[in-house]
Amino acid sequence: MSYTRKGTKAQVLQSKSLRVLRGHLRRDGDGTVRGMDEAPEETLYDRVGGLAFFVDLVSRFYEGVSDDEFLGPMYPEEDHGPAIERLALFLAQYWGGPPTYSELRGHPRLRMRHDPYKITKKARDAWLGLMLGAVDEMEMDPGDRADLVAYLDLAAHQLRNR
Repeated sequence: MSYTRKGTKAQVLQSKSLRVLRGHLRRDGDGTVRGMDEAPEETLYDRVGGLAFFVDLVSRFYEGVSDDEFLGPMYPEEDHGPAIERLALFLAQYWGGPPTYSELRGHPRLRMRHDPYKITKKARDAWLGLMLGAVDEMEMDPGDRADLVAYLDLAAHQLRNR
């Protein structure tokens, strides 16, 4: 929330808006503000079956990591178990699941966490190829699949740092 001096036009408008809305809004457990007659939207997390879906997805992704010339050196085999857990918890949280990832690790800070790794165009493409292959193996609604693929593509491109 930004600071406004008492009596400014912005504060008066904000105050009027809150008076109009008071009693007609509720805050869900995830902090989303909704109208009292508006049901919480079912999330992708709910529709795909929860955390088990994301653990399965990420496990399928990691099945190909060790043999990949770009990703294998970035992902030590002894860290696969913890890495699967971290990525599955992150994706679950992102898609509407519980905030377990943030509770355990704090803010995701994806660019900062990936900065030590040399993520070139080839490494990005290798990661995305394996991840999309894992998505293709999963049973899910085509609309949810399209949303998940679009996010993974965006994330992969944003994390490229070399």
